[in-house]
Amino acid sequence: MSAPVTLPDRRTGTVESGDVTIFYRHFGAPRSASGAGTPMIVLHGQSYFSYDWIGIADELARRPDGGSDGGREIVAMDMRGFGSSGWSPGQAYKVQDFAADVLAVADSRGWDRFVLAGHSMGGRNATYTAAAHPKRVEKLILIDYSPTNAKAGSMRVMDQSVDMPESFSGLDEALRYFGLDPAKVDAAKRARFEAYLGTFDGNYTVSRDPYFREVFRKTRDEGVKPDHGADLWACLGRVACPILVLRGRQSDMFAPETAEKVRAANANVTLVEVEGGHNIPGDNPAGLIAALRPFLADRSAGA
Repeated sequence: MSAPVTLPDRRTGTVESGDVTIFYRHFGAPRSASGAGTPMIVLHGQSYFSYDWIGIADELARRPDGGSDGGREIVAMDMRGFGSSGWSPGQAYKVQDFAADVLAVADSRGWDRFVLAGHSMGGRNATYTAAAHPKRVEKLILIDYSPTNAKAGSMRVMDQSVDMPESFSGLDEALRYFGLDPAKVDAAKRARFEAYLGTFDGNYTVSRDPYFREVFRKTRDEGVKPDHGADLWACLGRVACPILVLRGRQSDMFAPETAEKVRAANANVTLVEVEGGHNIPGDNPAGLIAALRPFLADRSAGA
């Protein structure tokens, strides 16, 4: 796979949304800059957070020739319950709640319309947001997401989430758990894990509301299907804007046969395969950027 994208310095912000404070990272020049494109909001997946988008968002915020003028503003959010965003006291984690957070961030930036991108779980929330708020979302990007996950990938993610220790005594222990040799981990990956694993009572634990772990446990061990708050296939069918769907060619979450169903669900879908597994942003950031640029640059849809 391609080399990681270099991580730049980052700007951050917060906004109040319902019962939580949403944290985000901000990239690019203000939209008032000459020739700037429609701003963009990025939603991470279940096992990821905004930190994973730093290098990619910084690249996409710039012009392809490397300049900053004429680029676009991009916000990568930590979704509620993840990273540096707040945990919902009332466990308000339906797609409607996540959509409200997206709009709160957009409103705080003064964005009437924006491009919305989501990876995995973030794709679910992005799909609902685009369907429910068509006047706000100008383009939709779904990264290795479909409303139906492949069984193999679903079991892998559930096992990883449920069976993971609740805490680690140190960063090296966490790295070993994930199959990494601490002595061989580079500085960028170590920094990512330090951000991913917050500290509590001197131990390291995943920066994610335990609610999500319990949802996975009930699904795996008791057969209780989670209620996301909407029929996501129906939502996908209602999206009125252009949709770019990127499937990882080696993904175990997005089956090839499901790709055909996604195409059939909405005439606005353009489906492209990218080298990589489910985690395209981590597996192949350069390939992801190359796949996104033409879609973002297409002015026929106003972005």
